[in-house]
Amino acid sequence: MNGTKKIKYSRTDQIILGIAYVFLGVFVLSILIPLIYVVLASFMDPTVLNNQGLSFHIKDWTLDAYRRVLENDMIWRGFLNSFLYSIAFTAISVFVTLLAAYPMSKKEFVGREFFNIIFLITMFFGGGMIPTFILINQLHMVNTIWAILIPGAFNVWNMILARTYYQSIPKELREASAIDGATEIQHFFKVMLPVCKPIIAVLALWSFVGMWNSYFDAMIYLNDANLQPLQLVLRSILVQNTPQPGMIADIQSTAEMAKVAEQLKYATIVVSSLPLLVMYPFFQKYFDKGIMVGSVKG
Repeated sequence: MNGTKKIKYSRTDQIILGIAYVFLGVFVLSILIPLIYVVLASFMDPTVLNNQGLSFHIKDWTLDAYRRVLENDMIWRGFLNSFLYSIAFTAISVFVTLLAAYPMSKKEFVGREFFNIIFLITMFFGGGMIPTFILINQLHMVNTIWAILIPGAFNVWNMILARTYYQSIPKELREASAIDGATEIQHFFKVMLPVCKPIIAVLALWSFVGMWNSYFDAMIYLNDANLQPLQLVLRSILVQNTPQPGMIADIQSTAEMAKVAEQLKYATIVVSSLPLLVMYPFFQKYFDKGIMVGSVKG
């Protein structure tokens, strides 16, 4: 026999699977259609887009929106800020989370239950926005990048996933390294971290995406426009409908400005989403393994 045995489904199972596939197809379409519309609309001539909607005639397509977006200094500055913030936040968050999860994964750790309760409480209760702002201000972190990187670096849910992943690793590894004379710190850095690549990839992906899409903390704590991330620039275009002046400086008519502003929204969304689309395939091979082992085992 070569190959796996084909599973035979009953009539009821086939009906249930058919319904599930239909719902899954509708769900996928509900995601894909808006994405495709945004991408196509970003290439459309704003006059054609506003008058008749999408057109598939080449003469109605233009790269003007991308030219205006990519020639704007605020877009590039925001893009660079977001990238640097996301990289730094990912490194800090993953490192802190792995360090916290390691002792919490050991049953012999004194005070383990107490710290578990403390961590869980923070998942449901917080100090509130005003007390948090007062604390950040008293630490002299307002209008600095540390106000973005430090407060949210530790995520309890990520710690729980990492802790569960640690618990799925055979204890014989620790016994073997102890025989070789490795200390706890040496065991963590030289043995555990190389074994934990799947969960590290998952935590890194979540941290990067979370910081890349974040704008609220930056809106509260960063007053300097040169420090603001891309999402604040995107917010001004999408929510406030006020593109950066350099994008529409050559347009005189108010009506034309409104049309171009509408097109710039779509182009900015596409540009801001590119890093995530490029990064995800490199993490995909670790993602399924890391999330399943980190969630089910333990």
